[in-house]
Amino acid sequence: MTKRALITGITGQDGSYLAEHLIREGYQVWGLMRGQANPHKMRVSRLVSELSFVDGDLMDQASLVSAVDLVQPDEVYNLGAISFVPMSWQQAELVTEVNAMGVLRMLEAIRMVSGLSNSRYATGKQIRFYQASSSEMFGKAAETPQRESTVFHPRSPYGVAKAYGHFITRNYRESFGMYAVGGILFNHESPRRGSEFVTRKISLGVARIKLGLQDKLALGNIDALRDWGFAGDYVRAMHLMLQQDRPGDYVVGTGRMHSVRDAMSAAFEHVGLDWRDHVYIDPALVRPAEVEILCADTTRVREELGWKPEVDFASLMRMMVDADLKHVATEHEYGDLLAAASW
Repeated sequence: MTKRALITGITGQDGSYLAEHLIREGYQVWGLMRGQANPHKMRVSRLVSELSFVDGDLMDQASLVSAVDLVQPDEVYNLGAISFVPMSWQQAELVTEVNAMGVLRMLEAIRMVSGLSNSRYATGKQIRFYQASSSEMFGKAAETPQRESTVFHPRSPYGVAKAYGHFITRNYRESFGMYAVGGILFNHESPRRGSEFVTRKISLGVARIKLGLQDKLALGNIDALRDWGFAGDYVRAMHLMLQQDRPGDYVVGTGRMHSVRDAMSAAFEHVGLDWRDHVYIDPALVRPAEVEILCADTTRVREELGWKPEVDFASLMRMMVDADLKHVATEHEYGDLLAAASW
């Protein structure tokens, strides 16, 4: 029988890549969306034409129960979150409601619908659950590289909320026998990444500088080290986690660190420019509590799931710059056409 999957966070980069991957695997896929008039719906539909949508909100328990009951999924992937870390200092309560309590609400919805409670929605169907945990939970890491057993020391409200989501997922697995896993994913990027994230900010800035539309690019801590990979690779790991005989948590990354400086160098070099001529440091962009070093120990995900990344860091940055060169050139040309028409 055709498997059915429900994805929260369908409008994000991971949601669209995961939907594409699952559809290629023969799944019927639904994306949870708050309001069918959501302006991002058309963009996602263009990327994934076979995708269906269902109403739901991670801040509304009843809507999640209704969505799970309607879709009757075999697998639920909870990718929905406010994922821009700096925002979590500005709106800590909102980030906690979505990134922490939203996980609990989805687990409760699955528990009710699958028959793990005395609910009128109960069907007795096992629903497998994936929680998008984050390397930001490690924060001020006790060891490098970080593995599944590394102690969490989050350094932002975002990381704290993600840690709660991770622990409550494990608790439901242990308390109710739910097939629930946490994927502790390290930084993963793509041309679909939001422009507020540093790698996309760099690729977009490089494209605009190369095309003569701006001259300078402001960044924060360029010495911060991250384990960066390609989002399209990481969604394969998400899927593999839910195909195992027994549920477990997995760290997913490349096992190699690069600095923001490395990202700048690769991006500017790709278009024949020197980043030192265009980048300046803006103190306002430095985090209140910085996470300096994050690097994954990928032993378990490689040995147990047979997963490994296919796109390396330099190729990822080139991919993003090339996509933004096309995006910016098209946008600029379209803007000129509009200006000419109005004139």
